[in-house]
Amino acid sequence: MKFISTPLSGSYLIDLEIKSDERGFFARYFCEKEFNKNGLNTKWVQINNSLSNKKGTLRGLHFQSEPKSEVKLVRCIQGAIWDVIVDVRKNSNTFGKWFGAEITSKNRTMMYVPEGFAHGFITLEPNTEIIYLVSEFFSLEDENTILWNDQSIDINWPINPKIISNKDLNGKKFNQSNIDN
Repeated sequence: MKFISTPLSGSYLIDLEIKSDERGFFARYFCEKEFNKNGLNTKWVQINNSLSNKKGTLRGLHFQSEPKSEVKLVRCIQGAIWDVIVDVRKNSNTFGKWFGAEITSKNRTMMYVPEGFAHGFITLEPNTEIIYLVSEFFSLEDENTILWNDQSIDINWPINPKIISNKDLNGKKFNQSNIDN
């Protein structure tokens, strides 16, 4: 596995090291030793699966506040997404900054989203499916949604969303979110 630091401290893009032969390939999705070596979370309590039928489906920006903050490891297994993280750690030098990357079933890149980050994505192809590991159980009372188009964050989404849930349409502005990390 190749761990590539992003501009936001503690977050990574992870590329698989693929071993190919005439049958196809083999690669590790997760290795406790390698994650430990890089100081990353190795405890996963849920594996979630999301399918978006249409291109332009936007999901996010979601995070759970303390004491239920979570780490995510996101991989696209069909189609393509533009994956976005926002640093919501008040004491971070990148507080309020965002980072985005194209994650596809073809490039097999993963996004490591540390605690204290909001996460969201927009689908770049129809029938896009992602799978993501989560370090904490879902907690409705600790869930937060930041408005995807909040001007104070100014995320440069690559396409205009066509489908957004009511929950995401009614997210809070960044400065009104329950940020306590």
